[in-house]
Amino acid sequence: MLGNRAGSQNLIDLGNRIRIRRQEVCLSQEALAEKVGISPNTISRIEGGQTAMSVEIFRRLVRTLDVDANTLLGESERMQGKNHTLSEMCQRVRRLNETEQKIVLQTMEALMDALCH
Repeated sequence: MLGNRAGSQNLIDLGNRIRIRRQEVCLSQEALAEKVGISPNTISRIEGGQTAMSVEIFRRLVRTLDVDANTLLGESERMQGKNHTLSEMCQRVRRLNETEQKIVLQTMEALMDALCH
């Protein structure tokens, strides 16, 4: 019984994080639903913690909301200090175009090589 309650709370928390992120990126439930390829009613139920979703729907939400999956899962809230900064930097790099990503990654590789030798 307690396991079900904990699971329900996890769905509610996940739904809240999805709703908050949707609002941060200025999308209505209808607009998010259209971009993800599901009904607005399903978005409403997900945000309300009333339904679970498939991994594929979760992936689409992560991409559409331009957010790290760990953030939606609440894992980033547990990260502290350097790990959080590293996660934020990774998110910033993901938002760059392919050419810019290549430049950043080559620069990071050169810096790591210099630090490790």
